[in-house]
Amino acid sequence: MRSTDTLTRFLIEHTGVRGVLVSLDGTWREIAGRAPYPPAVARLLGETAAAAALFCGHVKVDGRLSLQLRGSGALRSLFVECTSMGTLRGLARHAEAVPDALGPRDFGEGAMLAITIETLPPGQREMQRYQGMVGLEADSLRAAFEAYFRQSEQLPTALLLAANGERAAGLMLQKLPGETGDEDAWRRVEALFDTLHAPELLAGPDTDLLWRLFHEDGVRVLSQQPLAFHCSCSLARVEEMFQGLGEAEAMAALQEGEARVHCEFCGRDYRVDAGRMRALFAPGARPNASGSPGLQ
Repeated sequence: MRSTDTLTRFLIEHTGVRGVLVSLDGTWREIAGRAPYPPAVARLLGETAAAAALFCGHVKVDGRLSLQLRGSGALRSLFVECTSMGTLRGLARHAEAVPDALGPRDFGEGAMLAITIETLPPGQREMQRYQGMVGLEADSLRAAFEAYFRQSEQLPTALLLAANGERAAGLMLQKLPGETGDEDAWRRVEALFDTLHAPELLAGPDTDLLWRLFHEDGVRVLSQQPLAFHCSCSLARVEEMFQGLGEAEAMAALQEGEARVHCEFCGRDYRVDAGRMRALFAPGARPNASGSPGLQ
C-alpha cells in the first residue's frame, strides 16, 4: 500500500455522475495520534475525517468546512475541519468506558449532526457562514451523511467510508443536478459502487480502484489535491476568543498572573499574561476579528 494523502475529483463519462475520492495516510495518523483513542472511537473519527474532506471537495469551499456530531451518550463529540487549502484537523470526545462497537446511536437520544461551511463568495470581502443540521438516527455514519444529502440537496448520493490504524478513505458519488441522460446510468453506477467494501477502499491505489469499478463507462479525473494535517490555532485567535468572552470573564480566567489555553487539536499551549489581557480590552483595542466566541 503506497502512501497517499489526496483528494481526487472525477467524472464517470456518459452517466451524469460525478465523484470524489479521498485517501488519508500521514494526515490521518497525525490526527489519530493526538490522543489515546479507543479503537472504535478512532475508526469513527477516521471516517469523519474522510467525510469532511469528501464534502469539502464536493462543494468546492473557498474557506473551510467542518463536521460535528454531538450527543450525551458514550460518544460525546466528533469534530473534523477541512479547508480549501487541503488541510485537516480533528478530535473526538467520549465517555471513560465505550463499547467495542460504536455507531451514531451511541451519541444518545437527541444527538445532532452539523455541517458548517465558512466560505468567501465571489466578489465579497467577508466570509459567509452556512450550517445544516439533522438528527443522528442512522445506524452508521455512512447512512447519516447520505440522509443529510437527501434532505439538503435532494440528489441521489452514495457514500462509503473506512478507517483503520494506518489509513482513512472515502468515496462519494452523486448524480449531477439537472442531468437526465441515460435513465439507467445511476442504477448501473450504484450497483457497481455497492460491490466495493471497506478493505478494498483502504487498499488502493486510488486511480486503479476507480478504473476497476467504472472502466466500462470511462473515468475522467478532473483534479487532484494534496491533503495534510494542519492546525489553524494561533495566539491571535486565542486573544480573539478572550475578547469574545468579554472583559469580566476573560479576567476571571487569569490564574497566578496569566491565562493558559491548550489546543486539543495539535497540543500547543498558549499563555496570555495579565498586562496583555488588560490591553485586549483597552479603548481602541482591535475587536474580535473573526466574530467567533470560541477557539476551534
